[in-house]
Amino acid sequence: ELKKAMPKTPLQMLLRGQNLLGYRHYADDVVERFVERAVKNGMDVFRVFDAMNDPRNMKAALQAVRSHGAHAQGTLSYTTSPAHTLQTWLDLTEQLLETGVDSIAIKDMSGILTPMAAFELVSEIKKRYDVRLHLHCHATTGMAEMALLKAIEAGVDGVDTAISSMSATYGHPATEALVATLAGTEHDTGLDILKLENIAAYFREVRKKYHAFEGQLKGYDSRILVAQVPGGMLTNLESQLKQQNAADKLDQVLAEIPRVREDLGFIPLVTPTSQIVGTQAVLNVLTGERYKTIAKETAGILKGEYGHTPVPVNAALQARVLEGGAPVTCRPADLLKPELAELEADVRRQAQEKGIQLAGNAIDDVLTVALFPQIGLKFLENRHNPAAFEPLPQAEAAQPVTKAEKPAASGIYTVEVEGKAFVVKVSDGGDISQLTAAAPAASSAPATAPAGAGTPVTAPLAGNIWKVIATEGQTVAEGDVLLILEAMKMETEIRAAQAGTVRGIAVKSGDAV
Repeated sequence: ELKKAMPKTPLQMLLRGQNLLGYRHYADDVVERFVERAVKNGMDVFRVFDAMNDPRNMKAALQAVRSHGAHAQGTLSYTTSPAHTLQTWLDLTEQLLETGVDSIAIKDMSGILTPMAAFELVSEIKKRYDVRLHLHCHATTGMAEMALLKAIEAGVDGVDTAISSMSATYGHPATEALVATLAGTEHDTGLDILKLENIAAYFREVRKKYHAFEGQLKGYDSRILVAQVPGGMLTNLESQLKQQNAADKLDQVLAEIPRVREDLGFIPLVTPTSQIVGTQAVLNVLTGERYKTIAKETAGILKGEYGHTPVPVNAALQARVLEGGAPVTCRPADLLKPELAELEADVRRQAQEKGIQLAGNAIDDVLTVALFPQIGLKFLENRHNPAAFEPLPQAEAAQPVTKAEKPAASGIYTVEVEGKAFVVKVSDGGDISQLTAAAPAASSAPATAPAGAGTPVTAPLAGNIWKVIATEGQTVAEGDVLLILEAMKMETEIRAAQAGTVRGIAVKSGDAV
C-alpha cells in the first residue's frame, strides 16, 4: 500500500542479516525467499546489518538483495570498547565491499558517535574506498546534529533525519534544522523549508495519537554514553521494568548493561543483541544474583551461535553453558538445513486446523509466521476481525483530561483482558500507575501445593509460559530445565534449584505468570 501511494519514492528497510526480522538465524533458503518477496512487494533499499558485525552473517542477505535487483547497503553497527578501533571499521568496510554492496551505512544506534570521531571515520573510509557512504545517528545523547555536520564536512554522501515533529530524544535530528544549517553553503540541500513545515504540522497531529506509547526521555540522556543503550532499547527497558513493577531499578539495569556486554565479548548493542544484553541485565538485577538465570539467547552468544564476538566471551560463563560441548566457530547458518518447505507445511497444517484462510500469495503468510511464530499466527487468525485488535489511537487521548466531578476511586482493582486477569493500581483522578499480571482466580487455577509438600518454583520475571518441559511425577536433577518462560521478548529457562520430584504443575503454555 505504501508503494502504491509513493510509486516514485524508494522505500528502505532494515534487515538483520541472517536474522531477517526475527531473533534467531534462519536458513539461507528462508533469507532468499524473504528478500524476493520483499522486493516484489515494493522494497527498494535494504540496509543489512548484523548485531555482531560479523560479515559472514550479512553475506547471504546482501547477495539475495543484489540478485533481485534491489539496493544492498552493508552496515557498520558503530560501537566503542577497548576492542574497537578505527582499523576495526576499515577492515569491516573492506570485507563488505568484497562481499558486494551498493553502499555502506554507519549505524550509530545509541548516539555515541562523537563529532570528531564521525569526521575521522568518514574521512578515512572515503579516502580509501570509492563507495557511497551514509550516516545514521540517534539523538539520545545530544551529539547527533554535530556528528552529522562533521560527517558532511568530511564528505559523507547521505544522512538520516526525521521531520521535526517526530525528531530528537530516541529518534533522529530534525530535517528542518539541518536544511537551515546547510542553506547557502556548498552542501545546500535545496529542500523547501516551508514545505517541510507542512509535513511537520501533519505529523504533529499524528504524534498526539501515540502519546501513550512515548518513553520518559524529555531531553538528552548522558547515561547512554556509558551504557550505550539504543533509543529503541531504552523505551523497551522502561516498558518492561514497569511490567515487572521495577521501574525504580532502571539505573541499576543501566549500570549492569556494560558489565554484561563485556562478559559477552563487547558486542555492539543493536537488535537483537541489545535486547539480549538488556534482558540479561534485568535478570541479574531482579534476581539479586548475576547469572543466577541465563536467558536462552545469552547462552547462544556464549556458545557462538550468533557469530564471532569482537573479543572472547567470559570463559567461565561459556564453560557453564557449553556443558562440555564445543563452541560454534563456523558461520552459524552453515549448520542449518534448508527449512522453508518444512515451515510452509507447518503453517498450512496450522491454518487447516484453525480454519485460517491464507493469502493469495501464501508464502507471505508463511514468512510472517516463520519470523513471528506466536504473534504472526494470531494475526492470521484475526486479520479479518477488527475487534481482535486494539482500537486506533485517538488524538484526544493525548490531551489533558478534565477532572470529573466524581473522580474514579483510587485503589487496587482486578480487570480481565482477553481472559487474563491483571492487577491495576488507580490513583486519585483515575490515572493508572501500575499494571501487573494477577494471580489466577482460585476457582479456575489448580490448587497450590500445601505447606510442606515441596518447594515451589517461582518465575524470576513476569511473562508468559512458552513451554512446559517437565511432567508431573518426573524425577529431576539440580539444574534440569522445568519450563521455558517468555519475558521481555526472550526465552528464559526455569531450572530446578535442587534435585527432586515434580509434585504438581500449576501452569500451561500461554499462561501469564
